[in-house]
Formats: sequence, structure tokens, C-alpha cells
Amino acid sequence: MLIVVVEQEHRIGGFFDTYKQYHSHYPKSTKPRPNYNSNSGITQAMALAWNLAITLILLVLLQSCFLVTFASSNVHIVYMGNRSIDQSEQQSVEDSHLDILSRILGSKKVARKSILYSYKHGFSGFAAVLSQSQAKLIADFPGVVRVIPNKILSLHTTRSWDFLHLKEDIVTGALYRGQSGRGTIIGIMDTGIWPESESFRDEHMDNPPLHWRGICQGGENFDSSHCNRKIIGARWYIKGYEAEIGKLNTSDGVEYLSSRDASGHGTHTSSTAAGVAVENASFMGLAKGMARGGAPSAWLAIYKICWSTGGCSSADLLAAFDDAIFDGVHVLSASLGSDPPLPSYVEDALAIGSFHAVAKGISVVCSGGNSGPYPQTVINTAPWVITVAASTIDREFPSMITMGNNRTLQGQSLYTGKDLSKFYPIVYGEDIAVSDADQESARSCSPGSLNATLAKGKAILCFQSRSQRSATVAIRTVTEVKGAGLIFAQFPTKDVDTSWTKPCVQVDYITGTTILSYIEATRNPVIKFSKTKTVVGQQISPEVAFFSSRGPSSLSPSVLKPDIGAPGVNILAAWSPASSAGLLSEANEDESRPLNFNIESGTSMACPHISAIVALVKAIHPTWSWSPAAIKSALVTTASLQNEYNQYIWAEGAPHKQADPFDYGGGHVDPNKVADPGLIYDLKNSDYVHFLCSMGYNNTAISLLTGFRTKCHESPKFLLNMNLPSITIPELKQPLTVSRTVTNVGPIKSIYNARVVAPIGVSVVVEPSTLTFSSTRKKMKFKVTFSSKLRVQSRFSFGYLFWEDGLHKVRIPLAVRSVVDEFCAQT
Repeated sequence: MLIVVVEQEHRIGGFFDTYKQYHSHYPKSTKPRPNYNSNSGITQAMALAWNLAITLILLVLLQSCFLVTFASSNVHIVYMGNRSIDQSEQQSVEDSHLDILSRILGSKKVARKSILYSYKHGFSGFAAVLSQSQAKLIADFPGVVRVIPNKILSLHTTRSWDFLHLKEDIVTGALYRGQSGRGTIIGIMDTGIWPESESFRDEHMDNPPLHWRGICQGGENFDSSHCNRKIIGARWYIKGYEAEIGKLNTSDGVEYLSSRDASGHGTHTSSTAAGVAVENASFMGLAKGMARGGAPSAWLAIYKICWSTGGCSSADLLAAFDDAIFDGVHVLSASLGSDPPLPSYVEDALAIGSFHAVAKGISVVCSGGNSGPYPQTVINTAPWVITVAASTIDREFPSMITMGNNRTLQGQSLYTGKDLSKFYPIVYGEDIAVSDADQESARSCSPGSLNATLAKGKAILCFQSRSQRSATVAIRTVTEVKGAGLIFAQFPTKDVDTSWTKPCVQVDYITGTTILSYIEATRNPVIKFSKTKTVVGQQISPEVAFFSSRGPSSLSPSVLKPDIGAPGVNILAAWSPASSAGLLSEANEDESRPLNFNIESGTSMACPHISAIVALVKAIHPTWSWSPAAIKSALVTTASLQNEYNQYIWAEGAPHKQADPFDYGGGHVDPNKVADPGLIYDLKNSDYVHFLCSMGYNNTAISLLTGFRTKCHESPKFLLNMNLPSITIPELKQPLTVSRTVTNVGPIKSIYNARVVAPIGVSVVVEPSTLTFSSTRKKMKFKVTFSSKLRVQSRFSFGYLFWEDGLHKVRIPLAVRSVVDEFCAQT
């Protein structure tokens, strides 16, 4: 599939967690651009030049026999840039897209068969089925910014809100002041929604606002009656997905050609962000209590772009962005992305769509990825989006293991089924390997590694390995050989995998080794599983989750990512019963008792926490003209570095360590402080344009992306001087001075003093060290000079710059790496 984007001479104004990465390059267009504005027309000279260009291209195409069948074609996005398009113009824009395509394919009939989407609200372009050769031809058409191959993205769980102290009885808190998000619309780009869930009741909800232009799109088991005053819009997109994967068969009941959620992921993220309160919610008896979203009075707009059969099409994603901008959402939440290597920002569908949304004042919140704890794995790193890391909460699920010698050990489990409270023989996976499996595979219970005869009816002990890190994979292996249960030893982490069919207890290596020693020293070793419990408030949290992707950004390392940390481990939220029916049957559970709530982990779960907080900030200050950058600044500068015991937050890993800005950006979100940050670091759309220039993208590509003529000027220090709420210096060789500008949004008369916690081995000087604000001085610029004290290559070291007035502590992170040789990679 090909998405073609055509530039216009107008401004816009003002699942699971690991999908495949998409990346490809086509030449940037340097040709003149046609204007498709129906009100202005095209001059005869321009029309003649246009027709000549088309004729020449067609001659080349025909001569080279490029008219191939769709069977050997792929979907591409033809991106044509930024343009504000009136409703009266939309048909002419669609016609222009069809005209371009018909000139390549030979007829409008064939073009209509090829085209999937016409983007016409927030930007111009279309998605179509094209061969690689046709894609290269269309990339040289006048007005085409980029031709981007369609790619398949992947998806990245309520104690969490109480843990964040987001409670209605705190009258100075964000939930109370923001009226629970009333008046805001959160758009969710995910797998759809289960509208019958109690989390989406519309009692006490207001009618949709007058500016709302969304629709309730019908489909399989979903019609307009499934929208209400809570779910005020629902759209679904599958053209790009089916063009790549093939027609989706829904006869087996595992998916719906509609906004209805078959996988549960979208229902989970939607209810985390804006679900209403549901009493006595639980996951099969665990984590029982009230489940609610962070902004329970906010409206929801659903954009289903991901499918339970696996993946989200970038062409469908861009279509959803285009509609969401038109519909009038205030916040967009996207718990999806693609693994490194990262595509350039002018070739990344999520970066392109979010750029146009942010230009309209829509905050876009994205998950940071689940490839941790390894460095340089964070994704969704564009500076205009809010990138979220995942952290733990203070709820755990202990499960006891009793050995035949009466010694009891503790692990964690989410198993709530049968086959408990009796002893089972226990064996070590390595000792029951099939003849053709290596010891490491059997040791970690990799698929196909265990002897079914020796495993049947026994509990099996397995150890995590480099190649097999997942307890979920291990329990599948044990189930296949009819084992009685699993004990999975792994790196210490609070993330617990769900087991439906057999008891599965996750333990650390110390506990695993203790059980192994018992097995080896005993003639007939046995163990007994116990019922899992829910315990709150007895483990120190938050900690950055083991799986949460880490910085620095591999694409733009001077832009600190992730931006912020939020709860993303063992989160309880609403779920789709359709997703769990088969699993309940397989586990011999009562299928008449549908699974309406589930516990999930991932940066996918952290993302909607931040989306809800952004909605609360917008509700608290509905008349503020805060930009998405200002809101991100408030999140970052008010975040917490310490837990409630005044200990510094740690990050899970190998080994655990004190968390740093590459783990969670500015820190762990503190929702009750975000609405009153004191000072903000703001950015305009023009700053993002300068950023793209500094990244080396050419004038034409940037002009077409933004919708206005751009001429880049050399500014080698702009990446460092970009007014972000952080300072990251990937290569500090000589003393370096960078600047920032802060805007006072606190008391009119305020005096702030600078305080620095310098990175180790670096000298930091701030000038001026005092900022005095008044009614006539709301913005002030300051400079920060960094000097290395080291004469050797170093790794990144971290510090903080504070501005304090006695009431506010406005803190930004510092990340500096001293180098002595140019282009020295960090290894």
C-alpha cells in the first residue's frame, strides 16, 4: 500500500505490545506543486506544465511496462502535506487525488479500485495499492511530499489512580478541580471498544459539545445505538490492513468488522483513561475494588485501527488522525508503535499524523515501547508528542509454594483456577528435555523442548534465558506437554503474566535456585501451589518497569525521551468478553461468567494514564491557550523523583538501579501538581519546523509537511537550544552554552532562583541565576553553560536544574555525555 501526500499552499492553523517496525526511503520531491484549492483554480500555464509532466511520466511508465497487476502490489501512503480544507472543498480534493492516481494507472475505474483513503481534513494525501515501481513514479509528481510504504504497527492496565492520589475528596487535587474531565474529549486509537461494559455507562454525562463532528459508524454487531453520552463517536479503519494482510474472516468470531473490540486492548485503554466508576470490579476475584478512569466525566471518541489478528496499518492510522482532527477531539491517546530502527520523522505515519494534530492544539500521547531495559529502544520520539514510560504500583499478587520438606516460598501469580492445594511431583525442565533440544531451551521451557511423557502430571521448574524471557511462553509449553503447573524463575520484576490453564508462579532466581536444590537433594520431590492473594501497600513503588523502553532516542538523541513515567504494571481495567471466551473454555472455567475486567501490563497501559491527566488539565483551565508543548512541560517539571517514603525511585533491570531521565524522563507523574507548574517551557509550530531543518530534511519536504514555504537556515545549535523542558547534550567536547525561555503561569509577581544538581564530571553555570517576573515581564530567557571536568570518553551522566520561588520547584532533567573524539559511539 502506498500513501501519497500532496502539499497545498495553505496552513492548517494555529497488542500487543510489539509490532514490526516499518521503514523505507523514497526520493524527496523538488518539483513545483499544483494548488488544488477549488476557489483559486489553476492557471493555464500551470495546467500545461502539469499535463506535460503527467504525459512524460506516463510515457516512461508505458515504455517500461510498469502497469502491473495489484496482485504484486503493496499499499503506500502518498503524503501531500499540510492544508486547511473547507468542507466545500473536500470533494474537489478527493477528485484531485483520484485524478493523480488515474494518470498512473490508466483509468479512473482502476484508480477507484486502488485508492483506499483520501486524506482531506488535517492534511492532504491518499493511500492506495501500488507497485514499488508505481510508487517511485508517483513520488516525483508535483506536490507529493513523500511516498511511504504502509507498515504494520503493534500495540504496546485500578488501584493506579488511588496510588497517584487522584481522588475526588482532595479538593485541591486535579480530579476535583477538573470536574473529572468534564467538557473534554479523549480520542483512543486502538482495537475498538466493548460498549456494553459498565465502565462506559452514560448516567450523569453531558450531551456532546456543539463543536463535535464525529460519527457513530456502523458495522458488525455495532450500530448507532452503541454510542451514547459517554462514547460520542466511533470509527473503524481496515482498508490498509486488508490490502497488506488479505480479507479479514470474522466467521470464527475472533474479530468484528466494526468498532467493537474483539481483543480487549482498546477497551482496557479507554476505560483506564475515562471509564466511569464500577464497584466490585476484579480479575476473577483478584484486585477487587472500584475500577475507574482518570477522567471519568470526559467523553470518549473511538478510532479502531488495530485488529486482534495482529497489527495496525500505518495507512489506517493516518486516516484516523485525519478524521480525529476534523471531529474535534482534545486529546489523542495512541498505545502503539514500531520497534527500532526508527524511520525519519517525515516518513513515520504516527509522527506525521501527530504533527498535524498538535498544530491544531490537540495533545498526542504515545506509549514509549516495551523493549526495555535496554538503552536506545524508546520509540515515538518526535518532540511534539508526549512519550510515556511504564512504572509499578503498590499492589502485588503473592502466591505461596510449599515444598515436600514443609518449607514455604513466595512468588507472584495471577492464576485463579483449579488444581490447587494438593502436592505434585516436580521436575527441572533441563532434566526432561526431548532428545533434539539443547539444555538452555529445556531449561527455559521453550516451545517443543520438553518430553511429554516425563512432563505429564508434574510441576515443572524453568529458568528465564536470554532467548526465552517469557513466563507466558513457558506456561504454553508446559500446557502442551500436559504438565501440572509451572514455576518460572526470572529477573526480579513486579510484572506478572496471566495463566489461564495451569498454575504458574513467577519467582526470582534465588527462590528458583532454592527449589532446584530441593529437587536435586530429594528422591521424590513434590510441591503444592496455593491460592493467590491481593496485597496493597506492602511493596515500595513506583519503580520503572523492566520492560519499559529506555532512552536516549536513537533518532534524535538531543531530544530527551521518554518524557514521563506513569503506572503500567498489573493494571485492572475493563475488557472485552469476546477476547476471553475461548480462554475460559480452554481453562475449564465457567463461560457463563464473562471476563469483564482484566489485568494487563505495558506502556500501552501507562499511556492512557497520561492522556487522562492531560484531559484534567484542559478541564481545569478551559480558557487557557496552553499549547500541547506547555502541557507537556507542566507534566515534566512537576514530576516526582521520590516515592512516598522519600526514597529515590528505582528502575527494574539487570541489575536494578536508581532511575534516571532515560528511564522516565522528568520523573513519575504527579497529577495534582500538573495544573500549577509555576513556569512552563513552551514551543510553537515554527520551533518544530526548525527542528526538522536541524535534522537535515530538505526545504521541499518540510514545506510540504507544514503547508507553508520553508527555507532552512544553518543553525547547528538549534537542536540543543530547542525550548524543551530538558537539556540533553550527546557530545560535550568544549564548554557549551545553551539557552531556554520560561513563561510565568503562576503569581504575576514572582521571583525564581536557580539551583543546580550537576551531572557527575560536569560544571554547570546558569545566567542569570535569578528571574523576576511582573505584569509586563511574563517571559524570560536564561543561559546554561556546561563544561566537562573529564579528559576521557564518558557515558551519560545526569543532573537537574531547578527554578524555585518558595512555592514551586520547576525542575528539568540534564543529560550530558563528555567526549574527546568526534563521532564516538556509546557502547
